[in-house]
Amino acid sequence: MPKRESNVVGREFGNGLRAAIAKTGLTQRKLAEELDWDESKLSDLVNGKGGVTAHEVEVLLAYCRLSLAERRHLMALFLEAGEKGFILFPEDGVPDQLRTLIEHEKEADEIIDWTMSVVPGVLQIPEYAYAVTEAGPHEKDDIPKVVAARVARAEILRPGRTFTFYVHEHALLLPVGGEEVWREQLAHLMRMSVRAYINIHVVPRSIGMHAGAAGDFRLMKFPKFPPLIFQDTLNCGLFFDDKETIALYMDRIKRLAAVALDREQSRAVIDNILEGLQ
Repeated sequence: MPKRESNVVGREFGNGLRAAIAKTGLTQRKLAEELDWDESKLSDLVNGKGGVTAHEVEVLLAYCRLSLAERRHLMALFLEAGEKGFILFPEDGVPDQLRTLIEHEKEADEIIDWTMSVVPGVLQIPEYAYAVTEAGPHEKDDIPKVVAARVARAEILRPGRTFTFYVHEHALLLPVGGEEVWREQLAHLMRMSVRAYINIHVVPRSIGMHAGAAGDFRLMKFPKFPPLIFQDTLNCGLFFDDKETIALYMDRIKRLAAVALDREQSRAVIDNILEGLQ
């Protein structure tokens, strides 16, 4: 029997199913026994690998006593698990795509990020993140929750993983939040850039047109799953893990790397902007 692999939609379903099982108070082993399933079958399903029929999923969700809306949501994810990509629309104040992104960032062992207009989200200080969020499409009352979720993402910046950030020089020159916030954000980048596992590379304005002009994106690599591309939009998040799309973005990363400054040159650019703000 060929080995089953998970994809981004399957893992999103699996995360929802894991939460549903937790509400029952049962362990996966006990729930498998109740359903007369092999435990590995339920484990594969929770890990986004499928291997069951739609009817079996319906029985499982009913057993978990989920609401009709919750069952419909998870069934829709299960039925989409064989499709390329995943479009996630928010349903409340803290965008669902942000929660899903955070879950994948926690599992990734390497993250490569490209941003053209602002400092990469995971490197933003709280005041900078607030100014960026305030300028977005969020309701005023939801802004503090979204900012808190964004700032919490910085917890992943620890040894044991590799982070590479390609940032356009324009993003560093944009005075987000006013001069004081702008200055502290640049100082934060300088402090983070000395960490061996964090690589910050500036793409200079002088090169003109470049491979990243089509938009920001994040590539996440995992120990056990295929790589994943994430793109954020005003009202939804786009996740892609098919081989063709990954190859396109890997090529874009190579082209950005070819024109980006090295670590020390990038630090010099940031420091020079900081000196101009003294």
